[in-house]
Amino acid sequence: MWLRRAFFGWLIPAAFLLPLWLFIGWAVFNAGGWAFLWVLFLAIPGVFVWQLILTLLVRARGTVRAQRAVSWWDVLGFTVWHGLVISLGFFVQSWWAPMMVVAILAGIGLFWLALWQLWSEARPSRVVLHTTEGVAYIPPPQESADGPTATEREVIVISEKQAPPAG
Repeated sequence: MWLRRAFFGWLIPAAFLLPLWLFIGWAVFNAGGWAFLWVLFLAIPGVFVWQLILTLLVRARGTVRAQRAVSWWDVLGFTVWHGLVISLGFFVQSWWAPMMVVAILAGIGLFWLALWQLWSEARPSRVVLHTTEGVAYIPPPQESADGPTATEREVIVISEKQAPPAG
């Protein structure tokens, strides 16, 4: 649980530190003028905006907010994507271009993973119950084939009687 909570806390600082690492990596590893243009105009804004979008998608889930921890799928996805972005900051010419393509594909895959988890959690297939022990899920009641449908169920309305004012 501590690792998932650490990733929860890392998501917003990562939006600032990963682009900063790309800039520092350009300076330290003498990547050149064209790489500087790529870093300044594409990589820094792209990684910053993409990380913020992914962070918002992950933090939009109720279980993430309740537990203040991401899922194990998020840990795996962000580890892969952040590792690839960090590797781009070393600017090794022999494998930089293929690594950039893989990093972009991993970022897109992480986006779809976050959307899938958000959609799965937002479906009315389960109810989130917040208890003192944590979060529990209550499955929806199963409709039997021979039972009444939603429109045939009996509805009972109880009205409160107004007591006359004490006078």
